[in-house]
Amino acid sequence: MLYHKKYTKSENADWVVFVHGAGGSSSIWFKQIKDFKKHFNVLLVDLRGHGKSKDLLQKYYEENYSFEFIATDVIDVLDHLDIENAHFIGVSLGTIIIRTIGELAPERVKSAVLCGAITRLNIRSRFLVFTGHLFKRFIPYMWLYRLFAWIIMPRKRHAKSRNLFIREAKKLYQKEFLRWFKLTNEVNPLLKYFKEKELTIPMLYVMGNEDYMFLPPVQQIVQKQDSTTLAVINNCGHVCNVEQPQKFNDISIKYLKEISSATP
Repeated sequence: MLYHKKYTKSENADWVVFVHGAGGSSSIWFKQIKDFKKHFNVLLVDLRGHGKSKDLLQKYYEENYSFEFIATDVIDVLDHLDIENAHFIGVSLGTIIIRTIGELAPERVKSAVLCGAITRLNIRSRFLVFTGHLFKRFIPYMWLYRLFAWIIMPRKRHAKSRNLFIREAKKLYQKEFLRWFKLTNEVNPLLKYFKEKELTIPMLYVMGNEDYMFLPPVQQIVQKQDSTTLAVINNCGHVCNVEQPQKFNDISIKYLKEISSATP
């Protein structure tokens, strides 16, 4: 089972589950814990191969590796803790995992806050992935990760989040990085399916106005889907919860409390 840590406010409080992205760990949420545990029960997870789930193995691990497989890992933790449903907060590729949980078990997702959401790969990001696949067997994986981090988070004020993700990625095994990188082959078909099939689950996208690769497609989705809302944080890049933590916390907590009060 995945490593997880919980902060319990009360038996009646809603649960909020935090899901990090590729190469990260639950430690990227350290600026959220204090504020969120005042209002909710909080659950942090380290995804398979990351953080304190780094050495987690399973039979047929290689063959079954997919976004569905990873999403099922998170659902297993909910089952273990007898959490019937929860709000989910994810960042970057973690947003795809949350969306996958919504497909597999929509009754478990009360709402979702998607930070730096990936909803479509544009020409630049597809070229980036293609180049990575060409060279992934020949150059150290950290070279690729640093390159991706610089392209996605290029500005000086993005340095904190960029360096955090690079630091966390150094803790990965190279084989684990390659497994996750292989998942990029699934991203576009999966995102196309998500775009065509709207869930009724309330979703808030929290994006930085400088997240130039991923903000435009999110804006398009929000215009078409009634269950989604967009909040844009100024002077912020891909990882809003790290670059502008207080604004991210205020926006997200307000949204979740509104959803909680509106839910019978």
